[in-house]
Amino acid sequence: MHVGINHLFNLAGKTAIVTGGGKGLGAEMASALASAGANVVVCSRDLEACQIVANQLKKYGVDTLAFKCDVTNQKEIENVVKKTIKEFGSIDILINNSGTSWMGPALELPEEKWDKVMGVNVKGVFLFSQAVAKEMIKQGSGKIINISSVTGFGGTQPELLDTIAYNTSKGAVMTFTKDLAIKLARHNIQVNSIAPGFFPTEISKKVIDNANSYILSQIPSRRFGKVEDLHGATVFLASRASDYMIGHVLVIDGGISSLV
Repeated sequence: MHVGINHLFNLAGKTAIVTGGGKGLGAEMASALASAGANVVVCSRDLEACQIVANQLKKYGVDTLAFKCDVTNQKEIENVVKKTIKEFGSIDILINNSGTSWMGPALELPEEKWDKVMGVNVKGVFLFSQAVAKEMIKQGSGKIINISSVTGFGGTQPELLDTIAYNTSKGAVMTFTKDLAIKLARHNIQVNSIAPGFFPTEISKKVIDNANSYILSQIPSRRFGKVEDLHGATVFLASRASDYMIGHVLVIDGGISSLV
């Protein structure tokens, strides 16, 4: 049966949760989903920022909610899931976007900083996926999109990125994505990942400011990512258009990963 292209990307009536949705790429992805018709729940540790974003999304004619949530805290995650189900009746899309980093020489990285990065970037993705997937299994469908990074594919020169915990965590997110995708595919739940390159955000600002020209010289397209570069990929992976994509890492990096 032929399905119209607009219908494939239409998210009307769907409900999405975006972690780390109060700023940066999370806010942009939330906006993309809302513009495609999805009701959006944004959550992070910064409730005020999430409320601002949620209010802005209402211009698309969708319903929104904002919650304070530490993604390393299982009870807070369960609270977001419970209240989302109560308000909207389903959770159709989850974007695991919350992330943190720590920059410094690998041999001087404090243990507690390693644990913090792993906690937010890996444990948080696991806990939120686990909680939401239980609801998606009941529904018989769902989309989980994990935000990894091009840095997760391998090592980086310290002059470019001295962030060994971050790089390691994003590699873990890629493998987690693939394995969870296999586990959930039989339930009609598609788990995929987006691996961005260098996008100017709060988390990358220090890196970009310190090595702007050097970083640009390493990007074949000779520019940093723009927020709209993520919009199409976000809606694609959240919509029916990606129903047969399982465990894929969609790279949006201006060509960095294509360099030999």
